[in-house]
Amino acid sequence: MLNRLGNGVLQAISGVLGSVRDALEKLIELPRNIKQALLLALDMVFVSAAMWSAVALRHGNTDFTLGPTEIACGAITVIISAIIFLRLGLYRAVIRFMGQQAIWAVITAVTYSTLILSASVFVAQAEVPRTMPFFYWGIALLLIGGTRLTVRAYYQAKLRSLSRNVIIYGAGESGRQLLTALHHGDQYRAVVFVDDDPRLQHSVINGLQVARPEEIKRLIGEHNITQVLLAIPAASPERRREIINSLVGLPVHVRTVPKINELVAGRASVNQIQDIDLDDLLGRDPVPPHPELIDRCITDKVVMVTGAGGSIGSELCRQILTSGPRELVLLDNSEYALYRIERELREMGQALGASVEIIALLGSVQDQRRLETVYRTFAVQTVYHAAAYKHVPMVEYNVAEGVANNVFGTWYAAEAARKAGVETFVLVSTDKAVRPTNIMGASKRFAEMVLQGLAQRDSGTRFCMVRFGNVLGSSGSVVPLFREQIEGGGPVTVTHPEVSRYFMSIQEAAQLVLQAGAMGTGGDVFVLDMGEPVRIVDLARRMIRLSGYEMQHDSHAHDHIQIEFIGLRPGEKLREELLLGSNVTGTGHPMIMRAEEECLSYNQIHRMLTELMQHCDAMDCAGITSVLNAAVSGFNLHEVRYDHVWRKQGMAGRSALAKPKQKPAAVGLSNVQELFPDKS
Repeated sequence: MLNRLGNGVLQAISGVLGSVRDALEKLIELPRNIKQALLLALDMVFVSAAMWSAVALRHGNTDFTLGPTEIACGAITVIISAIIFLRLGLYRAVIRFMGQQAIWAVITAVTYSTLILSASVFVAQAEVPRTMPFFYWGIALLLIGGTRLTVRAYYQAKLRSLSRNVIIYGAGESGRQLLTALHHGDQYRAVVFVDDDPRLQHSVINGLQVARPEEIKRLIGEHNITQVLLAIPAASPERRREIINSLVGLPVHVRTVPKINELVAGRASVNQIQDIDLDDLLGRDPVPPHPELIDRCITDKVVMVTGAGGSIGSELCRQILTSGPRELVLLDNSEYALYRIERELREMGQALGASVEIIALLGSVQDQRRLETVYRTFAVQTVYHAAAYKHVPMVEYNVAEGVANNVFGTWYAAEAARKAGVETFVLVSTDKAVRPTNIMGASKRFAEMVLQGLAQRDSGTRFCMVRFGNVLGSSGSVVPLFREQIEGGGPVTVTHPEVSRYFMSIQEAAQLVLQAGAMGTGGDVFVLDMGEPVRIVDLARRMIRLSGYEMQHDSHAHDHIQIEFIGLRPGEKLREELLLGSNVTGTGHPMIMRAEEECLSYNQIHRMLTELMQHCDAMDCAGITSVLNAAVSGFNLHEVRYDHVWRKQGMAGRSALAKPKQKPAAVGLSNVQELFPDKS
């Protein structure tokens, strides 16, 4: 009997709660103006109920009668209270997101309503207890404020049930700001802080316990944690990597707030949660820049960047802008890329308060006349030549155009700089130029040799080049590809289990280019001491684990992502090199070396350029390869197999039978006499 009665009571309570929940759901879904009107009407009901309850509590029973005077006082209080509540903005605040300010508004509104009630009772000499307004204030505040807090608590509980549990690593100021931001969203629910500081451990901050880092594994299992959010923007790079390494292998997605320099500069805010920085994925210390070297060729000078819309070119522009050039000239053949970087630089200049004139020019580095005109018109003093085709398989599929852009684009840009009296010309090169196995690498090495040949001439222009490994995050980089594949559930594709590459961040690469320009004396090849190469498969595994997944061979019962080996692509090799030989010397920078490498004489370069131009005009891929084989050390067994036009014409393995009827103006043979008037 008792059991049946208890079950009936529980069912009744459950039914009431369900009805309240359904009513709240319907209320939340109503249009905003209707909700505001209903809430105002409900508040006036609460005001009336509070006045009646205050009198009843003071009398100690409900056996009392209100006369016309008392009813009139109550009506006046209701009407004026409605006006006060509207004027104080009680209905502008969204209840489910209401904070401290909205709560104080409720307290203020109820207090004014109490004063109106007290004044009307005093003036009308209503027969009510003198302490009735005090009871009214407490009851009205409980009814009006309590309902709002109840709705907010219900909504937040609903959000918590749908949100993902996370740990905030870092209980400092940034961690507390992040917690506040998460409270206003519906994606994450922070359940605990983790911090290295023993003084904060086992304390409670903003309602969350602060745990030790050693407890993370246990906390993940107890609270079903899906993500760890790093709120340590001021931590040193070494400490950040230590923390990230400790989280690798745990079944959680590791994300972070922006670093302190981005927060201070106003480029980001604490609540902008993002994936782990590429620098942290790299797992090595970045090369510290020497500001005096960076400024030497930039400050108060006219600087030009070719390929300004590309990955390296755009980062060069950002860093150049911070060094105070007089003018910054951007050149790119992509209209959209140029528009995007120009707009970004203008916004960045306004934020920095820099009065730098930014000039965006459409054009190709294969147009020598336009380049020389630009140099002379703007009196360019420093050129950073970043325009190039760099995607290895793409150049293998487009041999003639890849060589024309990388070799002749460099030749035209450099020769025009010499004739226009540019002070410094810096070529952005690549480690793939060392004993290359692909057309892209061979074309970049030949471009280096062109500058080395031009440096042998009596010229006021200093030509130098800077060679570095893969850039994390650039277009075509493996990191964006791996992230896209991980987000899609895999598999992550790696070419070969043993393939390795040198890596650096895009910011570091740009700094190196800028510093090299200041140290060059003429024909210099600068390389960076990049430490040990990184195996691509290890980088893939690290990214998979930091995204909260496991590999197929891991034993954890968690989501798995497979790594699939697809074989080396056309022109790729297992390992890259930075130096052709061992003859290197130091520079003014402890991490930058000057390589003393073999080069051809100016006359030899001239003859090969002439021959290479003829083959490019004729789309003779075999001829192009033969010239590169003869000029570039280590590039001697390459065969044309992948060029689309070459294959379609059925010319693989033999020379083209005829030249095109019209030659492109950018690489026409007639340009040889113009560029080298002293040679026939």
